[in-house]
Amino acid sequence: MIDLRLLREDPDRVRASQRARGEDVALVDSLLSADERRRSSGVRFDELRAEQKALGKLIPKASGDEKAELLKKAGQLAADVKAADADRDAAAAETQELLLRLGNLVHPDVPVGGEEDFVTLEKHGTIRDFAAEGFEPKDHLQLGQILGAIDVERGAKVSGSRFYFLTGVGALLELALVNAAMAQATAAGFTPMLTPALVRPQSMAGTGFLGQAAQDVYHLADDDLYLVGTSEVPLAAYHMDEILDAERLPLRYAGFSPCFRREAGSHGKDTRGIFRVHQFDKVEMFSYVSPEDSQAEHQRLLEWEKQWLTSLELPYRVIDVASADLGASAARKYDCEAWIPTQGKYRELTSTSDCTEFQSRRLSIRVRDGKQVKPLATLNGTLCAVPRTIVAILENHQQADGSVRVPEVLRPYLGGREVLEPVAK
Repeated sequence: MIDLRLLREDPDRVRASQRARGEDVALVDSLLSADERRRSSGVRFDELRAEQKALGKLIPKASGDEKAELLKKAGQLAADVKAADADRDAAAAETQELLLRLGNLVHPDVPVGGEEDFVTLEKHGTIRDFAAEGFEPKDHLQLGQILGAIDVERGAKVSGSRFYFLTGVGALLELALVNAAMAQATAAGFTPMLTPALVRPQSMAGTGFLGQAAQDVYHLADDDLYLVGTSEVPLAAYHMDEILDAERLPLRYAGFSPCFRREAGSHGKDTRGIFRVHQFDKVEMFSYVSPEDSQAEHQRLLEWEKQWLTSLELPYRVIDVASADLGASAARKYDCEAWIPTQGKYRELTSTSDCTEFQSRRLSIRVRDGKQVKPLATLNGTLCAVPRTIVAILENHQQADGSVRVPEVLRPYLGGREVLEPVAK
């Protein structure tokens, strides 16, 4: 959530952010009004309580009619205090409810617009000319079947659409990717973490995934637990309700977890293969830093993502995501999109978001710097979303006979294997 003081001091900035997100601008004025009621009702309650305490000291000293009158007044004051307390609680609850609906403040340099209004910042690698090489590229599902690596038919039989099995070298390729990604993250100073896949509502809400993203979240109603769509959620909640010493920052964690997403709004999109699925594994980077260091940390996370994609020898571009496509928690987000030959376009493989103080305020995570205690900043960045990375590797490194060249960075994790060979029919 944002700082209420900032809202009071500069409501136009918050209105502009809401407008850039394509969200309800009127929410700002509703929140300002609720906050004013919360503060005034709090003052009213404090005044009445002070009067009640003062009266309580007079009653024992009084007698006769005076005492009767004071007791009568005390009875009325008790009712007034109770009513003021209820008003204060109601205004506070309304303020909190409205505040939780407000997205993070959009960074001023973010391009304004929807999904297609991003700005391309840079491109890396060379897109292969398969025609010049004399063959037409196969898509990842064809290659996965040739290699005995992907089985979506049995995935659908067992679990339904958008589920899959990774088999043989497909399973080994996932393990190689996860181990190589964790090795890079560990070398960069991240603490490896295996995180829970189920979290409590306060963890999911605190990271901002129960607002506009709620339709994509799986909820286990009987247990009131949520399946995570990313290990960002448990990593953000890891220090919930804690005060961290400034000397410990930055704290960097690399989480590996299964991820679950309904993909409720993607009907008809990417239905072939394993690009968009309901369950997948991912290595996620997560940072806790001082607020003044968040933009620099955002660039560092992006550099680690670029290092990873470069090591996989993939052609990719970096985009500055537009305001209406940020998600509630992010003030700014960069995506790295790899070239997918059979689609003839770049597709998202990694994403990194600067969430500034938004999540730490919701999760009550603060930092002690000398005598000052204040919210800190949180950031996240995908290092390896496994299925999409497998898609990009198979399609970009395929050879005419259906085999796939293994990027050098993965070979130590595949027993030195340089090529994934077709399996015998």
